[in-house]
Amino acid sequence: MDKVKVAILGGSGYTAVELIKLLLRHPGAEIVAITSRQSEHIADLHPSLLGRLDLRCEPFDPDALKSKGTQVVFGCLPHGTSMESIPPLLERGMRVIDLSADYRLRDVKVYEQWYKETHHDQKNLAQAVYGLPEVYGDKIVGAKLVANPGCYPQTAILGLAPLVANKLIELTGIVIDSKSGVSGGGRTPKLSFHFPECNESVTAYAVGTHRHTPEIEQALSDVAGAPVSVIFTPHLMPMDRGIFSTIYATLTRAVTEAELVELYRSYFADKPFVRVRTNPPATKDTTGTNFLDVCVKVVRGKVLVLAAEDNLVRGASGVAVQNFNRVFGFDERTGLM
Repeated sequence: MDKVKVAILGGSGYTAVELIKLLLRHPGAEIVAITSRQSEHIADLHPSLLGRLDLRCEPFDPDALKSKGTQVVFGCLPHGTSMESIPPLLERGMRVIDLSADYRLRDVKVYEQWYKETHHDQKNLAQAVYGLPEVYGDKIVGAKLVANPGCYPQTAILGLAPLVANKLIELTGIVIDSKSGVSGGGRTPKLSFHFPECNESVTAYAVGTHRHTPEIEQALSDVAGAPVSVIFTPHLMPMDRGIFSTIYATLTRAVTEAELVELYRSYFADKPFVRVRTNPPATKDTTGTNFLDVCVKVVRGKVLVLAAEDNLVRGASGVAVQNFNRVFGFDERTGLM
């Protein structure tokens, strides 16, 4: 089988370099182009790639990408920018796996409310598939446009999916308390990510206004078949990478912890990247992997879900490769185990 020819938009960021590393070991992928406003060799932008990939970043040009035989493009661009770049790629017959937020929310009004951007590509938004394989796997197969999920939402959605699917918790008042490493904020320098600002300090941010809230609610509502509302609060932690979410919900009936563990194991039995734990996970347990570790506990009539992932792999580039595998018919684990 010929390798799928791949291009990456926005090659200078953290998600791009993680994606490149994963694709270099994927037997069915060949990276033929990387775009960036910085016309440098990719190893100059990311020294870890020295001797592993001999490509120079080039300006974004859909026709040039098409001429290279590009079959799929991974978009590692900021929200607001992706929706301007993706339409010409789709028009030229290339598939797209977009790591931005531009195609995640089905309701344009919700997107514009939370992202403060006017959506300019409602046509393609209508055909986008939300790229969480454990929930929307069948729809991802063969999709032309996959909206890669956010990092925080994956811990919340997969952490809660077995409970909302079985109507075991109240669908309102769910509290999601999440912590993330500094790399979650991207590579562009910002004061809050400056070492003296974030080291030996923990802070909450975007309290009540974080843009991942409607994404979490949309997916959980799909799973539940009814509206779900959450209170989501993210925190910045003084570590490079990793996400840890502690989720609190109210049970609708008496259930034992052992029953819930069995429920989770059954629900994720055919999902190779979700590991159900009986003890709380740690972020280091998932570092550098595409695994999402989840633990469920019952405490005084409440259910607590604890979930951990690597925000750069499972939270972004790893699940993008997982989606790539589904789109092109590879085993879901290819290049990721």
